[in-house]
Amino acid sequence: MKKKLNLFSEIAMYLILLAQMLYVFTGTIGWFKAVLTGKSRKTKAGRFADAVTLLLLLCACVMMISSMGVSRVIFPWFKFMMEPVFHRYMATAVLTLSFIHGGMHYYFIAKSKKKAVVIITLLAIAGLAIGLALVPYLNRHLRKVEVVFEEKVRGEKVEMTGETPLVVYFTRVGNTDFEPDVDAVSGASLMRADGVLMGNTQLMALMIQDATGAEVVPITLTGEKYPYSYMDTVSVGGREIREDARPAIEDIDVSGHDKIILIYPIWWGTVPMPVATFLEANDFTGKTIYLLATQGSYGFASSTSDIRKMAKGADVVEGLSIYCDDIPNVRAELAEWLKKIK
Repeated sequence: MKKKLNLFSEIAMYLILLAQMLYVFTGTIGWFKAVLTGKSRKTKAGRFADAVTLLLLLCACVMMISSMGVSRVIFPWFKFMMEPVFHRYMATAVLTLSFIHGGMHYYFIAKSKKKAVVIITLLAIAGLAIGLALVPYLNRHLRKVEVVFEEKVRGEKVEMTGETPLVVYFTRVGNTDFEPDVDAVSGASLMRADGVLMGNTQLMALMIQDATGAEVVPITLTGEKYPYSYMDTVSVGGREIREDARPAIEDIDVSGHDKIILIYPIWWGTVPMPVATFLEANDFTGKTIYLLATQGSYGFASSTSDIRKMAKGADVVEGLSIYCDDIPNVRAELAEWLKKIK
């Protein structure tokens, strides 16, 4: 029921946003009637402005749908919508067309039409430059997460009754050939802990290890690694999910453990495919898998149900779904959660 309510609220917010855009860009329903009946403005500038408005609305709708396609919940059959580069291009188109749309309002009242055309052209160039160059540059060079390891990882000890769970995690670190300046884009699932490159899920695994003394094992690719670029990794991850791929990984023996804590990021609404490889390569009969997911928007998404299908015989229990920005400060919350599963 909670997931259905979340889905309903998301659709409702999209529809409200669309209605707001229609009003802002067109003003009245009469504009649509005029355009559809051919009674709109007859001048070349007027027809151009109407065309820009229609194209702007179309791109805005496509951009909204593409953003929902990322979740694989609302439009899972729009496979091409799971492409972040496409979504970025749509966002750039909306920004650029919005600048032109606003510039046309100035054109109609400007005394110097040539000057207005120059301004509109510069606005269009600015929109393209911001979307295609400036935003990626800022993400690459200004998004940094630097933490002090002792402050974030060390904390309250949790005495486990019975078996201490095995902690298995998947992160980009160890599965990507990073370039030396990767710290400049550390906001994308990565951080620097005392200057050492570390993944979000890796940091959480080390927090649990500090609290319980648990054994920690990473899921490590043995074949081709993921691209250095975060957006390229997102694209590759999406393709793997669409193709239901199972990348080769190093063997992880879970036979000596009845409890496993699995820490993973949400990729396209589910687990990364190397995690699927791990789950399907082991026998979890009679074992309990506790889930810790890191995400940027949508809880566990479909990962829980997907894991139950992959980990045959396991009792799969949802633990915590941690928002990515909160991960460096989640140590105390993890300790409280560990007390409940001991």
